[in-house]
Amino acid sequence: MPDTNSSEASQSMQRVRVAMTGLAAVILLIGVASAVFNYASDEPPVTAIGAAKPDVVANMTTGPVANVTANEPLAELGVAPSAPPAADVNTVEGQPR
Repeated sequence: MPDTNSSEASQSMQRVRVAMTGLAAVILLIGVASAVFNYASDEPPVTAIGAAKPDVVANMTTGPVANVTANEPLAELGVAPSAPPAADVNTVEGQPR
């Protein structure tokens, strides 16, 4: 009768080797994919002739938003137009009460 302990031990070691090899392969694959994506992100953006320039478009919206009060969050986001300042309720035709 063969020794079952040595057979089970060799099967266990074989399973550990296969698992470690698979883990190393996955880590290597992730490293290669990371290097490829990192290289692709370092390339300068492609600009078409006549396309909008992002820095110019970003500066187009900064002017009017600066005049909006903090009481109008939708106007600050550019979702709704800002309302003109309301008259003081304590004044009558420009004269204080």
